[in-house]
Amino acid sequence: MVRKLFRSSNRMLGGVCAGIAAYFDLDPTLVRIAYLLLTLLTAFSGVVVYLILWIVIPPEY
Repeated sequence: MVRKLFRSSNRMLGGVCAGIAAYFDLDPTLVRIAYLLLTLLTAFSGVVVYLILWIVIPPEY
């Protein structure tokens, strides 16, 4: 079975973290916390990555 990555309707901002969590069957809160820590530890370069993913990943149907 082929799984697709979509932005989730369970969103706080753009649905990227929730979509990634749904794709890997994880809790969205854990993905959001990991993203926040990664962003803070990499001098906010995660913001640019999030914006790119927001544009590239299609919305959930």
